[in-house]
Amino acid sequence: MKPMTKFMLAAFAASTFSPAFVMAQSQDAPNQGYLLDTRGNIVRSGTGLCWHTSDWTPARAVESCDPVNKPAADATPVREPMLVADAKPAPAKTEPARTQSKKINLSGDALFAFDKSVLKPEGKAMLDDMVRQLDGASYDTILATGHTDRFGSDTYNQKLSERRAHAVKDYLISKNVVASRIDAEGKGETQPMTRPGECLGKKSVKVVACLQPDRRVDVEMHGSKSVVGSL
Repeated sequence: MKPMTKFMLAAFAASTFSPAFVMAQSQDAPNQGYLLDTRGNIVRSGTGLCWHTSDWTPARAVESCDPVNKPAADATPVREPMLVADAKPAPAKTEPARTQSKKINLSGDALFAFDKSVLKPEGKAMLDDMVRQLDGASYDTILATGHTDRFGSDTYNQKLSERRAHAVKDYLISKNVVASRIDAEGKGETQPMTRPGECLGKKSVKVVACLQPDRRVDVEMHGSKSVVGSL
């Protein structure tokens, strides 16, 4: 249909339709340029065509009525996603393994009776707690070192310190700590914790109590993973 003919038909329809149809008058009115009903809806023919009025311009085109006449400036360009051939996710960064060391001083008096090398029940409970805290950690080496106080001969104290260190080692193995990674040794009275000049005097209850820090088993652990918990 020619534009002039379409315009004339629109004008004719506007003058002959029932009062239920009015034309948009306001410049800012919705659907301006189309024949509207009293509710402001666009009037359509039986085939779905819309009627233009004299106010219609291409800039006022409604997509459902004039899809081909909508100004190109209103169209939002659609950008295709950019594809990268053989794109692969970046490999996850791994931090280098860090050396983890830990040293625990276990009281000899808590582990053993005085001058003995058999673990007491409270000593086993202490080692059980240590094993629980080692769960999930990995150590390359675990060294148990026994120490004694100064009372007794050097030879006797050396043997006692070795027996106590091996008692701790054997108990840890019984708790499924890998045997090949555990070693035990004794240092006798050669590495006291007390300072020179402290705990002077002959063997007595008071002096024996003062030398308590010297009677111990040190457990040193070295490996490449962090410890779970705090010992």
